[in-house]
Amino acid sequence: MITKIRATNCYVFSEKVELSLVADMRNKRFTSNVHQENNFNILKTIGIYGSNNVGKTCLLKCINAIQNALLQKENIIRSNLFSGSSICELGITFLEDGREFEYDFIYDTKQRVYLYERFAEIKRDIYGNETKDIYVIRDILDSNHNVTLDSGALSLLTAVSNTGILIHVLNTDSFSKLNEMKNILSSFAEKIDIVDMNNIPLNHTINLMKRKSVLQDRVVEFIKNADVSMDDFQYVNDAEVKIDPSVLINDKPNELVLNIADNLAEQLKLRSVYRGVTVPSVFFDSTGTKKITALASYIVEALANGRIILIDELDSSLHFKLTRAIVAMFNNELNKNAQLIFTVHDINLLDCKMLLRKEQVWFVNKDDKGTYIYSLADFTANQGVRDTTDIIAKYKKGALGDLPEPELINILLSMELDMERSGENE
Repeated sequence: MITKIRATNCYVFSEKVELSLVADMRNKRFTSNVHQENNFNILKTIGIYGSNNVGKTCLLKCINAIQNALLQKENIIRSNLFSGSSICELGITFLEDGREFEYDFIYDTKQRVYLYERFAEIKRDIYGNETKDIYVIRDILDSNHNVTLDSGALSLLTAVSNTGILIHVLNTDSFSKLNEMKNILSSFAEKIDIVDMNNIPLNHTINLMKRKSVLQDRVVEFIKNADVSMDDFQYVNDAEVKIDPSVLINDKPNELVLNIADNLAEQLKLRSVYRGVTVPSVFFDSTGTKKITALASYIVEALANGRIILIDELDSSLHFKLTRAIVAMFNNELNKNAQLIFTVHDINLLDCKMLLRKEQVWFVNKDDKGTYIYSLADFTANQGVRDTTDIIAKYKKGALGDLPEPELINILLSMELDMERSGENE
């Protein structure tokens, strides 16, 4: 589970920002929303709010950049456009097998090299006091800073390539601590799924539906519950696929955001049943239902296997009751170690009376000086924010951050004026 994310000079963030999923246990409300293990208290969900184009998605991109580095995948990290520097700093703190670790690196986006990295285990006693065991510090620019628990590896830290992080450019088999570090980082990174609600591949659900299992049953149950009229949802084999060719010509699906055209033959095997009539989901279901179909497998797997799911624009095409129900599933005491981080505009989730703790609500805002993030927990009772406060009303008034004030009527007035002037010139 993720406990903290750090970013400096990455994407829209010029100054350092830190997103924290650490629960404040002085707050006794909704303790089921908190994963508690070995003196660590981690929030199971957080929602990130903000106006369009302020940087909500960039927070998820920072996590994705860290994941790509840890898994040795192609990585496109962008420095802040206005900083004039190509040096990005990224870091993550996380819980793995009941132990907490932190990993940070510095990356030059122009040279495409890693200049610095540091990995440590955080140990915390019952009083919250921390100590850190540093596994490795690798500083390409100053080797005097280098540290490793494997003494024989110290001389190798600057001798290997800096086009990747240490666990991928150095054979760690001969070094017990570095090998342990590699296993910890890889295992953690492989548990992260990132879903863009405006570009969800259906293949994840298709692959799960092919396998007869309890998870398949839960995915079907999820999809049926999200649709008020669906009787059943199925994956059929090739022999059962019978489609009128004219349908393929005259009734093509238009949800390009679901990458439907890429694998239409497989997607035709997903069938919805309404009043006993079986139809191809890809042609007959609404955009919202198709998104639910694509999303369901990620959610079910996360809850079943303790995965971390990041969802950009959770409320895109989904009914507000469904988005609320999804968040409630992750907050439930039956969820032992799955985690949900999402960006959202739906203000119905801003509910600290029935759904969320204050520290589970985050905001992204920007002004002339830059972009910054903060939590609802940063607001005090003196500022009129309590657990019983109507947060939605506060948010609507702009008391929790700047809101857009679109004066679109002026466009209509300008158009009317343009028409009047055009008439005068004829």
